[in-house]
Amino acid sequence: PEPPPPPAFREVTIPAGTSLSVSVLSNLASNTSKVEDVVKAALAQPLVIDGVTAVPKGAEVRGVVSDAKQSGRVKGKASIGLAFDRLTVRGETHQIETAPVVLEAQDKKTDDVKKGGIGAGLGAVVGGIAGGGSGAAIGAVAGGTAAVLGTKGREIEVRAGTVLNVLLQSPLTLKVPLKQGQ
Repeated sequence: PEPPPPPAFREVTIPAGTSLSVSVLSNLASNTSKVEDVVKAALAQPLVIDGVTAVPKGAEVRGVVSDAKQSGRVKGKASIGLAFDRLTVRGETHQIETAPVVLEAQDKKTDDVKKGGIGAGLGAVVGGIAGGGSGAAIGAVAGGTAAVLGTKGREIEVRAGTVLNVLLQSPLTLKVPLKQGQ
């Protein structure tokens, strides 16, 4: 009898703590977005594990607005929180869990200057990996056009095209097609 054909797929595990670079496709704002609003995004860079492209660039990522606070007249900074829970790879949707990303307006006008890769007027906080301790927080806005809307009310706006780095909180195992000839 002929030997069975080699497997067409290989399992690849994306470890917890992996940073996913996602490009937000939705327009979001602290004064118009509501908790549970759907957030559509796409992977901004392919996710390569051990030399294998586990998730191609452009893979659909979906999540929700986890928190939205308008700027208070007397006290309270505007903020918006996002959490991603689905990743669609090669037509197959997977449940994922990412650390929430919280974008917050700064206190003073002078803080609205771009600093170290964080968009104008934004402070970004990314929740640590479950059990990962305080050292797991990282800056979240990698590029794009997240901005504070004007000076009146100082709301947060995340425009489509803004790239965020989010942390995967639990491992994800995917079947990745093998290239022909391997």
